[in-house]
Amino acid sequence: MARVAHLGLWSSIALVVANMIGAGVFTSSGYALAGLGARHYVMWAWAVGGILALCGAVSYAGLAARMPESGGEYHYLGQTVHPIAGFLAGWVSLLAGFTAPIALAAVTLQEYLGPVFGLGADRHWVATGAILTAFGMHAVRRPGIILQNLAVLLKLLLLVAFLVIAVVEIPQRTVVENVDAAVPFDLGAFAVSLVYISLAYSGWNATVYIAGEVRDAKRNATRSLWMGCGVVCLVYLALNYVFLYGAPIAEIRGQAAIGAIAAAALGGETFERLVRLAVAVALFTSISSMVMIGPRVYAKMAEDGLFPRVFASGGDVPLAAVALQAIGAIAIAWVTDVKTLLEYIGFTLGISSAMTVLGLILLRRRLGRTAVPVFGYPLVPLVYIVVTLGAAGYLAVSKEHGALWGAVTVLAGLPLYFVFRRRPLRT
Repeated sequence: MARVAHLGLWSSIALVVANMIGAGVFTSSGYALAGLGARHYVMWAWAVGGILALCGAVSYAGLAARMPESGGEYHYLGQTVHPIAGFLAGWVSLLAGFTAPIALAAVTLQEYLGPVFGLGADRHWVATGAILTAFGMHAVRRPGIILQNLAVLLKLLLLVAFLVIAVVEIPQRTVVENVDAAVPFDLGAFAVSLVYISLAYSGWNATVYIAGEVRDAKRNATRSLWMGCGVVCLVYLALNYVFLYGAPIAEIRGQAAIGAIAAAALGGETFERLVRLAVAVALFTSISSMVMIGPRVYAKMAEDGLFPRVFASGGDVPLAAVALQAIGAIAIAWVTDVKTLLEYIGFTLGISSAMTVLGLILLRRRLGRTAVPVFGYPLVPLVYIVVTLGAAGYLAVSKEHGALWGAVTVLAGLPLYFVFRRRPLRT
């Protein structure tokens, strides 16, 4: 069944912004600082991560212009490499691409919101409520889009207000310890931090999962990738400057709720509460955007005969796939922790996106530069592939649990391809 193209350019950009500004930016710097030991190294990691994300967005824009259909990595790898590669990417999207990130955002939402309402350490019910609310929004198509756009606008306004207040207050209230200069640079720790930070930047590819529902997709879907990514890169650098320099280093090193800690140091308890609420809004829009776009991948897989038929779209909203997404995210939110999720998602999505950009190179070699135009080719896609795989590889050899579970996820998808494969619904 053909889907109606509901999304214009601004809605597509809002989708990218909503999907990018989520749990990663509000948790990663504390863990990165624990590994790198110095604020300026962490800021450099965020700058490198931003450049890497833009390289990925530009590369995916080339694929979106050539293949303006929904499905993301599943569709691209299935067309450029092999249907098995596409299925594995879709399988990865189900677990590491959306379900685990939704759980991460929901758990982080509790980390920020719990102290405001005295909820203590019991994150599970708040996380569950946030996911179910997002499910309710996107079980009906049109109201979900409108609420999503309004929530994204509110998120950006709150974050800008926080940045303005913080930039004024940092010189007046904070004494930055002179401890960074003496810390030696550790390339291995930088690579691991880059995995965390790349996760925070993930979401720059949000539009490609739902490109078939974007008006004039060849133009709007491609533009939304690099425009949304560019906006978020600037916001991230500003936010992390405040997070890192707004509080004593001992208080933020290794901490998940780094934004709240910085807010408390800058403006006391009242400002901290306001920031916690602003972050909660930001995290909820991230949950909402992923609940909206993730199920489109599984619906397309079902239509192509590579996933159970029940998850195919019966109209504008693939309700069964949306429900599967919500149930899986709630289950993960109850059984795991923030750090393991960061490692697992960062490693697994890094491998999937790097393979997708490699598929772009293969496609361009087959069809030529005119058929697949890519800005900065071949440097831009090669930079993305080499840096992303290098960081993921270091995480793997470091024997972190997240990388191990990422490898298990990919390998588990191989037999499932042959179990699920059948005649496609669409011809």
